[in-house]
Amino acid sequence: MAKSFTRLFFSLSILAIAFLAVSTARYTPRPNSRFLSQAFDVPGNYTYVCDASRFAALGLDMKDFVYCDSSLPYDVRVKDLVDRITLEEKARNVIDVASGVPRIGLPPYKWWSEALHGVANVGSATFFDEVVPGATSFPNVILSAASFNQSLWKTLGQVVSTEARAMYNLGHAGLTFWSPNINVARDPRWGRILETPGEDPLTVGVYGVNYVRGLQDIEGTENTTDLNSRPLKIASSCKHFAAYDLDQWFNVDRRHFDAKVSEQDMTETFLRPFEMCVKEGDTSSVMCSFNNINGIPPCADPRFLKGVIREQWNLHGYIVSDCWAIDTIVQDQKFLDVTSEEGVALSMKAGLDLECGHYYNDSLATAVREGRVSEHDVDKSLSYLYVVLMRVGFFDGIPSLASLGKKDICNDEHIELAREAARQGIVLLKNDNATLPLKPVKKLALVGPHANATVAMIGNYAGIPCHYVSPLDAFSELGDVTYEVGCADVKCHNDTHVYKAAEAAKNADATIILVGTDLSIEAEERDREDLLLPGYQTEMVNQVTDLSTGPVILVVMCGGPIDISFAKNNPKIAAILWAGFPGEQGGNAIADIVFGKYNPGGRSPITWYENGYVGMLPMTSMALRPIESLGYPGRTYKFFNGSTVYPFGYGLSYTNFSYSLTAPTRSVHISLTRLQQCRSMVYSSDSFQPECPAVLVDDLSCDESFEFEVAVKNVGSMDGSEVVMVYSSPPSGIVGTHIKQVIGFERVFVKVGNTEKVKFSMNVCKSLGLVDSSGYILLPSGSHTIMAGDNSTSVSFPFQVNYHN
Repeated sequence: MAKSFTRLFFSLSILAIAFLAVSTARYTPRPNSRFLSQAFDVPGNYTYVCDASRFAALGLDMKDFVYCDSSLPYDVRVKDLVDRITLEEKARNVIDVASGVPRIGLPPYKWWSEALHGVANVGSATFFDEVVPGATSFPNVILSAASFNQSLWKTLGQVVSTEARAMYNLGHAGLTFWSPNINVARDPRWGRILETPGEDPLTVGVYGVNYVRGLQDIEGTENTTDLNSRPLKIASSCKHFAAYDLDQWFNVDRRHFDAKVSEQDMTETFLRPFEMCVKEGDTSSVMCSFNNINGIPPCADPRFLKGVIREQWNLHGYIVSDCWAIDTIVQDQKFLDVTSEEGVALSMKAGLDLECGHYYNDSLATAVREGRVSEHDVDKSLSYLYVVLMRVGFFDGIPSLASLGKKDICNDEHIELAREAARQGIVLLKNDNATLPLKPVKKLALVGPHANATVAMIGNYAGIPCHYVSPLDAFSELGDVTYEVGCADVKCHNDTHVYKAAEAAKNADATIILVGTDLSIEAEERDREDLLLPGYQTEMVNQVTDLSTGPVILVVMCGGPIDISFAKNNPKIAAILWAGFPGEQGGNAIADIVFGKYNPGGRSPITWYENGYVGMLPMTSMALRPIESLGYPGRTYKFFNGSTVYPFGYGLSYTNFSYSLTAPTRSVHISLTRLQQCRSMVYSSDSFQPECPAVLVDDLSCDESFEFEVAVKNVGSMDGSEVVMVYSSPPSGIVGTHIKQVIGFERVFVKVGNTEKVKFSMNVCKSLGLVDSSGYILLPSGSHTIMAGDNSTSVSFPFQVNYHN
C-alpha cells in the first residue's frame, strides 16, 4: 500500500476529523481518540462496544439491541446489526475508516493497522505518543525468513500480537492488522523483497501460516470446531493477492502493470502461499493487489475473490482491497471504461468486502439504487466484517487479553527476542581461514554507510522502535573503535569520505565494513535497475580493503540480492555476513556473531544472482521457466541453472555437520480404479516413458506419505544450529519441470560431538506433485529423488511412485 498516503491519514487522525452519520448530521471525535467512549464523547474508557453503561451514556438501552446479546451465535447477532442499518450507512461502513452508526450504538472503526515485523505507525488506526512511545521492531521479514525456524516465526507473531493488543487496550491501535506480505520474490530487482519470506513458494507459505497463527491464535481455541466463531487475539490479512512483485521499474508501475501469468505459474507459485495462509493459517482476511492479472484487476475478479478464496479455500473472514485499488481500476487502468458506480458494483459483486479508500462511501449507495449491485451483496460483506470484529472482541471484549498494557510493550523479553531473531537470520556467506569468530583486537575500524545504522535497520512498514542499537553502539561497548562513514549515505555519490575510512583501516587490527541499501534504493514503489552496490560503495570497499593491515569483514545490509562477486573473490576480504535489515537490535546481533557469542546458522531465502542476470530479461516477464525463444533464463532456484554469487539456501557455520539417513521409505504403490485415468506428460525424446505417466491429484486420495530420518552430527568445535533443507527432484526426462523444489525444512541445535535426529513425514501428493502447462496438478510415476542438505553435507535417496490397475 502506498506509504505516501500515510501522512494524510495520520494527520486526519491527529485532527480526528471523522464524519459520522445520524441522518445527515456530522460527528467529530476528540483529538487523538481511539477509545470507543471518546469516539462518542461519553465518559469512561470503554474498549468494547457491548457495555451496558456505555449504551446508557449514549441514552440507549443495550437490551434493545440483539447484536449485543452474547448468548446468541455471531451470525444471528450480525444479522440483527446489519438489518438495523440503512443503505447510506452501510456504504459508510464498508471502507477502512468506517463511520459506525451512532443512533444504534455502533462506534466508528479504523480497519487499517500494520504488523509486518512489529506494530507499525502505518495506517489510520495506530499511533505513538508519550503513553506508547514505541513498540519492538523485529528484523524485516526477509531476515527472519533466513532463520528457517518455524517456531521462531510463530513466536514473533505471538509477541507482535501481544504488543498490538496492548496498544489497542491503551487506545493506540486497532484490532485488524494487514500483515503479512506473502508475495513470492520472483525478480531480484523488486523493491519489496525485504517484506517477504523470499523466493520459494513453500517457504513463503510456511512462514505465512506460522506468523498468522502467532498473530491470531488464543491458546486453547486454535482448533475450535466452528472456525467462524473462533476467537482471535488480533485479525491478520495475507497480502497482496496475487502475482504482485513489480512496483516501479523504469516507466512501468504497479497501478498500470498487467501481469501476464500462465495457469501453471499461477497455481504452482503465486497462489500456493495464499492457499496455505487461508487453509492452514486460517487467516481472517486476504488483501487483493493493484496489478491486473491477465487483463483483469484482482479486486474486481469474481473468479479469484469468490471462486477461489471464498468458496474453494473457504476463507473465514473478509477480503479487502489494497488502498485506493478501486480508484486505480477506475482512474488509472480505466478498466472497461467503468464509471465510479460501475467500478464499485464490479468489485462488490466480485467479492470485495472492504475497500481501503473512498469509492464505496461515495458511490455504492447510488450503484445499489441504480440496480448495478444488490443490497444483499452489501449485507453479505458487512456480515463478514462484523463477524471478524466479534471474533476479535471488538463487541464483547476478551477477558484473558484485557490486562495487556504498557508493561507488555518493549519489555526486556521482547527486546531480547528481537536480538535473537536477527542472530538466527544472519547468514555467513564467506569465512576464509576461519577468520570469524574474530579474536579480541586492540583497535577496530568500523567503516561504511551502515556502520552507524539506525533507521535503516528497521526497513519499511515499521513503527517507532523501543531503542536502536547500531553497529557502532554495539562494537564500541566491546573495545576501542575508530568510526568513519566511508560514504555520506548509501547512494554514495562520491569518494569524499573514502580516504579517511581507508586510513582508519590502515591503523586498525581488524576492519569491519558495513555497506548495502536502504529505502532510498529498494522499497515500495521503488524497484532497482541493477544488482550492484549503489554509487561508490564498491570503490570504497576496495580502497579500504587494500590499505587494511588486519582481517577485513564485510557486512551487507539489504533486502534483495546484491552482486558482491568482487568481495567474494577478494582474498583480503576474509569474511562476509548478510544481515538483511536486522531490526532495532541489529547492532548487537552483528557483534554477537562477529565475536562468536553466537554461531550463525541462517540460510539465504533468495538466490544471489550476478548482475548480468537482470540484463537478460525484463522485470515485466512473469514466466518462471526459461523462455528459450526470447533467450530469457529461468527464475528462482527452481528454474535457473546458471552461475550465481550465492545460491538459494546457502549459509556457513563456525562448525561443521555431517548427515546420515535412517531407513527411508523408498516407494509407494497406488492402485487405480477404472474411474482414475492416467494422464500423459511431455518427455524428452530419449527418455523412458512409463505406461502410466501421471494421475490427476484431484482423482487420488492422497493419503500416502513417506518418512525418513536425518541424523545431524556436529563434527566441528562449536555448538551451533543447522537448517536441514529437504528437496525433491522429479523423474528424469519430464520436460518443463523444476530442477528441484523445497518440500520441507527444520532447524536443529546440535552441541559439539552430539547427534540430533530430525524426522520428516512427507505427503506424496504435496511433496512430489507437478503442475503441468494446463494448470493441472499431477503426481508423476517413476523415480523421484529426495535430497536432504546442500552441497557436501547432502544425502539423498530415490523414491519410486508406481501405479497399478
